[in-house]
Amino acid sequence: MAVFAKSPVPRFSVGIHQNEFLPEGGSEVHAVVTATATGGGTAGTAGARAGFVIMVDCSGSMDYPPAKLRHAREATAAALDTLHDGVAFAVVAGTHEAVEVYPGGGRLAVAGPATRAAAKEALGGLRPGGGTAIGTWLRLADRLLGSAEVSIRHGVLLTDGRNEHESPEALRAALDACAGRFTCDARGVGTDWEVREVTRIASALLGTADIVADPSGLAGDFTAIAERAMGKSVADVRLRVWTPAGAGIVFVKQVAPAVEDLTGRRAEVPPRAGDYPTGSWGDESRDYHLCVRVPPAEVGREMLAARVSLVLPATDADAPEVLSQGLVRAVWTADPAMSTRINPQVAHYTGQAELAQAIRQGLRARASGDFGGATAKLGRAVQLAARSGNRDTAKLLSKVVEVVDAATGTVRLKTKVADADEMALDTRSTKTVRVKK
Repeated sequence: MAVFAKSPVPRFSVGIHQNEFLPEGGSEVHAVVTATATGGGTAGTAGARAGFVIMVDCSGSMDYPPAKLRHAREATAAALDTLHDGVAFAVVAGTHEAVEVYPGGGRLAVAGPATRAAAKEALGGLRPGGGTAIGTWLRLADRLLGSAEVSIRHGVLLTDGRNEHESPEALRAALDACAGRFTCDARGVGTDWEVREVTRIASALLGTADIVADPSGLAGDFTAIAERAMGKSVADVRLRVWTPAGAGIVFVKQVAPAVEDLTGRRAEVPPRAGDYPTGSWGDESRDYHLCVRVPPAEVGREMLAARVSLVLPATDADAPEVLSQGLVRAVWTADPAMSTRINPQVAHYTGQAELAQAIRQGLRARASGDFGGATAKLGRAVQLAARSGNRDTAKLLSKVVEVVDAATGTVRLKTKVADADEMALDTRSTKTVRVKK
């Protein structure tokens, strides 16, 4: 059995950005929580405690064109080269079933020169054929990752088609079973896959989703994924929110680096607290938008609306470890200048969430033939992207609409849009930019 080196745990901090002042009778408190981890060693000391499983689509469609599977092999080999010595890893071939390509035997190999070379040789045996049942791939990855004594568990899933050989209920059950057990980045190669399926997988497993329209770009993308995974040094961090009696959570959303609604993933922690999953961390910073409903009060009253903590969950022998915490306050005032002032961070991320929603709604309207609705929604998205400085999203939007005036959101739908451009906009719609300093 391999001996896994202990990695440095990053130092966490929590910052609260809010306007705490409410008008008399006001009941909703908004705050942006900035969570930051430093000192965890993004150079990769976490790798010795990591498990990494690559799931490669080998269905029949991967033979059209034949270069697609060749690029997938090359990308997998590039990711293996990025893994640090000591990382536990495996490669899975996915069709209508899941097959262990390397090392086999229901276990993970330990990365080193010999195992990397053997794994690359095994990749030569990948052949296209069969259907697509992604839930089976995920369940096998979960079993493999669970077989090793690692704390960071990461998967990469590549698909080029729709999940046609299992029911939506089967995929949902697999995602429910794997949620919280490992993180998974999902990638769609080409343009014949379903955006909603790939983003649903990444969302459920706290990973990223993206399109790689040209298969030749897979190697660079897989390398970047593996590098990020090697930078993780602590797993299963929870955002814990406590509220006083009479108060309650309206929503909790991650808003940077991407919009992800965590409200429905709350795990109750009595009394009056709930945990929201955030996954694995290295050296990084994320923002969360919190909305709390408090009992209305009279002018001059002040209360603690919420206590927000980053925690590591308890083991059988230990109490939960509080990594850092911050306080959200509510103060009732008769001064309208104070109570109507919107905190810049809250305003920015409210706009970013609306931007993501406007893109999704606009693309759905366009697909259904509602061109008036699509023009209005995508025009609003252009306006929001320009206002917030989200240049990447603005560039993606410009491939779907002709921008007449970004400031007012005046656009015209383009009559011819490449599938890859529309899918890229859809897949990347939730990516945000941070508040300008």
